[in-house]
Amino acid sequence: MNKEIKKQNKLVKKVVSKTTNLKVEKNTKNFTRAVGRRKTSSARVRLYPKGKGKIEINKRDLKEYFPHDLLNQKVFAPLVAVGKKNDFDFTIKVVGGGQTGQADACAHGIARALLKFNLEDYKIILRKKGFLTRDPRQKERKKPGLKKARKSPQWSKR
Repeated sequence: MNKEIKKQNKLVKKVVSKTTNLKVEKNTKNFTRAVGRRKTSSARVRLYPKGKGKIEINKRDLKEYFPHDLLNQKVFAPLVAVGKKNDFDFTIKVVGGGQTGQADACAHGIARALLKFNLEDYKIILRKKGFLTRDPRQKERKKPGLKKARKSPQWSKR
C-alpha cells in the first residue's frame, strides 16, 4: 500500500514540474552562505571564491545600490581588513531598515561568510576589528502617554 502511494506522489511531482515550467538551477559555482543583521535589516550573503571583487546587492551593482562612498567603504571594510578585496565575488539580498542599517548588515554578512570560508586565518582579524559582533541596537518602542519613546508632553503647572 505504501509503495503505491509513493509511486503516485512521484508521478504527481513529475506532472507538476512539467506543467508549471519551473527551472531548476544547478549551481556550477560553489559558494558559502551567511546572514548579517543590524537593526531591522538582514542581508543574505553568498561568497563565491575565485572572483574579481564584484559585489551585487539586490541584483544591482554596489555603487548603484549605495551611491555614497561612506556606505561603500562600510560594505568593503571586512574585505579590506583581511586584505582580500579583489579575490571574492558576492551576491547579497538585503531587506528592511534604511541605507545605513543595510550597509552594516551587508558588512556583517560578508564578515561571517569570510569566517565560514576560512575560519582559522580570518577569525582573529575580523573579531579584533569588530566585524563579527552583531549590533543589537533597535529602535525603542513608544510608551503610552508619551509622544515618542521618551519624549513627554509639555508640562504645565496650572
